[in-house]
Amino acid sequence: MSIKKPTIIIFDMDGTAVRHINPRLLHLLEFLDGICYKLSKLFAWLFKRGAKGRIVPEWHDPEWINQTKKKPRLLVHRAIHKVRRKPVEQIVQPCPGLYDVLDLLTANKIPIGLVSNGLGKGYGHDILNKFDLNHYFKATVFREDLKNSKPNPEPVLLALKRMEIEPKENDVIWFLGDRHKDVVTALAADKLVKGNVMPIAVALSASVGIIENNLGSDHIIMSFHDMYDQLRTMFEKDTKEHHNDAATA
Repeated sequence: MSIKKPTIIIFDMDGTAVRHINPRLLHLLEFLDGICYKLSKLFAWLFKRGAKGRIVPEWHDPEWINQTKKKPRLLVHRAIHKVRRKPVEQIVQPCPGLYDVLDLLTANKIPIGLVSNGLGKGYGHDILNKFDLNHYFKATVFREDLKNSKPNPEPVLLALKRMEIEPKENDVIWFLGDRHKDVVTALAADKLVKGNVMPIAVALSASVGIIENNLGSDHIIMSFHDMYDQLRTMFEKDTKEHHNDAATA
């Protein structure tokens, strides 16, 4: 079965909406973020829960979302972004075809959100401003806005909240990401909201997650140029069906 036309789309940022000119920086950020995430869960399991239960609670367990009252201090992210001195245009660039996709979605009145495990201050917001991307997104979510980063579903849930959208049963929410944890995030969010949250892989790591979860190859896109063609076909088909229905009414 082919993938359904989206009614809402949420983009990951690093590696998805923008790509790093020096991929090693992205890999370093992802590696350190992963280490900090795993250590925080281990310490919480040892010292807060007395080594009882799962180290990482199930997605549907209220403890997962409400496990902490304080936002993380983000020492690793802040240190990395403080060390770098280059302007963002020397670090990242929009992925080819991104603007065409965003313009198409905007023209068809599809709400668009953006989430990232990276910091907004001094990084994410600079990227959006430099590349004139702000006006496309109804809401953005960065690391300092969250208690729990991906693969926790909180970024997606917060993005929908900030977009002032209460998903309905017939909503189809595409979540685009380049990492395995983006697929996990989408599947976790799917259990917590109405409608259907669909992971869409835009790189090899995320594609592995699609295959592992027995999702179809239509959940994998090779480029934004391909995504543009796919979306345009969906929107044109929807328009034709609407006109046919109106003509027969």
